[in-house]
Formats: sequence, C-alpha cells, structure tokens
Amino acid sequence: MLFYWFLKFVAIGPAVRVLFRPRAEGVEHVPASGAAILSSNHLSAADWIFMPLSIRRRVTFLAKAEYFTGTGVKGFFQRAFFAGAGQVPIDRTSASAAEDAIQTGLGILRDGKLLGIYPEGTRSPDGRLFRGKIGVARMALQTGVPVVPVAMCYSHRRLPFGRKIMRVTVRFGEPLDFSRYEGLAGDRFVERSITDEIMYEIMTLSGQEYVDVYGATVKKSMTAGASAADAVATLQPPVTEAADRAPTTLAG
Repeated sequence: MLFYWFLKFVAIGPAVRVLFRPRAEGVEHVPASGAAILSSNHLSAADWIFMPLSIRRRVTFLAKAEYFTGTGVKGFFQRAFFAGAGQVPIDRTSASAAEDAIQTGLGILRDGKLLGIYPEGTRSPDGRLFRGKIGVARMALQTGVPVVPVAMCYSHRRLPFGRKIMRVTVRFGEPLDFSRYEGLAGDRFVERSITDEIMYEIMTLSGQEYVDVYGATVKKSMTAGASAADAVATLQPPVTEAADRAPTTLAG
C-alpha cells in the first residue's frame, strides 16, 4: 500500500507530470468513496500510469500474470513493482481465466475499492475502439456499483525545430447506473447490452472510431501478415460466450 503512494507521489508521478503534463477532465465523476468500476479504452502500455495519476484514490487493475512470474533479480523487482503499483495478476492462459478474472474483480469491488479494467481485453491494434467483453457488465450487475467510462486521449504538439511532444488527456464520463437490470446477472443478452452502452460512452469521450470486432481477434489475423484494416474487413463479430467473457486485463 505504501509503495503505491510512494510511486504515485514521489518516484513516478512527479516525473510523469513534468514530462507529459497530463490533463484530466471530469474527475468529479469518480466517487470520492466506495466501490466503482473505471472502464477505459486501451491505447498504450502507459494507460495504467496516466489514469491513476489523474485522481486521488487508488486504482487496482487486473494484470496479466506474466508480470509476476519472472525469475531472478529482475523478476523479483518486476513482481514487487507491479504488486506495489496496485496490479492483481490474472492467468489468461488457463481454462478458467474468464471466471477467475471476474471473481478477482468482484473481490476488489466488494472491498469498496476502485477497479480499473479495459473491456477490449487488449491494447487497440490500430487506435480504433474495439468490441468490449461482457465481464465488466457481469461485475457491475453482481455488485451494483457504478461504471465510470474513461477515455485515454493521446495527441502530439509540434515544438520549434520540428520536434514533437506527446500530450495526454484523461476524460472521465458520468457514472453509469445499471440498477434497472438488477437480478439479471448471467443473462448474456442483458450483459451484452450493458457492455455496448459502456463502449458507446467511451467512444463518445474518446472520439475513436468503433469496430464491432474483438481486438484480440484482429491481432491474431494481423500475425499472418494482414494489416488491422484488412483483418477487420474479413472478420465477423463473434458470438461465442467463451470469447465474450474472456478477461479484461491491463495489457495484451
């Protein structure tokens, strides 16, 4: 716990603020206390740094287990860093990965904490916003907590002599209340409707183009030599529940 605040206010936070001067909009929408889900788009491996720096409360993320399984001195310090930074490991390769991620997230929320998740399940392969996975809806329904849509926005400002500097803006939308669906956790059609509503709000905040295909599926097609645009053109939105419920994680 203390290491988290050390990183935020002493080790990393001040340097990030000086170098990138991140801006935050709508921070008043983040509850001052109690549990909530911060549901964000995922454009960069640095998303999990900029978003928590924008608010006073601690944010806990679900992270891929590979960050915690390194060996030797490097592995030790990597585990210590990610654990201290508020990351909780999730094994995405296990058969029960989706359910494990949901149960871990539920535990975090029931402790009254802020849970940061990326419904796309992986970083965007081309900067567009991709189809969200319904784990976020399942957790919202089972706990009754609000979902705060978040948009990470990156741009570049040109400096003299042709140099550029990255500008970061973190936008928090108004909390989404899904209490009207109380008792319907497990209904896949309701969970899909909720997830699509969350993704729509993220799209509105970020200004991204939305693609109704999973980002992970696009990435697999790209490994065969296709561009993201070519991969999307050949894919249809998946309908399998197993894919829909795959874990939402820190990075992919």
